[in-house]
Amino acid sequence: MKSSRAAKDFVKYKSVTRELFGKVGRTKDFPGCYVFLDNGTPVYVGISRSVVKRLVQHLNSSSHFTASLAYKMASDELPHEMTRDEAMKDDKFSKLFCSAKERLQSMSVAYIEIENDLELYIFEVYASMRLDTSKWNTFRTH
Repeated sequence: MKSSRAAKDFVKYKSVTRELFGKVGRTKDFPGCYVFLDNGTPVYVGISRSVVKRLVQHLNSSSHFTASLAYKMASDELPHEMTRDEAMKDDKFSKLFCSAKERLQSMSVAYIEIENDLELYIFEVYASMRLDTSKWNTFRTH
């Protein structure tokens, strides 16, 4: 986390590009773990087989599927009984969703490459517990 970078570096991309890879010092995507930091405080730990692509999704997507953290954050602000699709069509919720994405975009993000799948899955849980990101990392099954 000492080498975190501004989340805004991943903003305004709809997909992963050569330009973005160059910006983050990579030539291709990679599996690993990432942490969103709000003013240096870890708030969320995630994993992906394509970390750069996943960060682009979190920060740019308008879909509750791919911007799932923003959806969770908006749901915390406006608890509801609506389905995800209904919530996204609700004006009040939609504004909160956009605000949550803006909040994420103002954060920083740190990441580490982890090739081994088992290590990756275990590391996510360990990091979430160690960094106390339990507000957003619930590990509940759908």
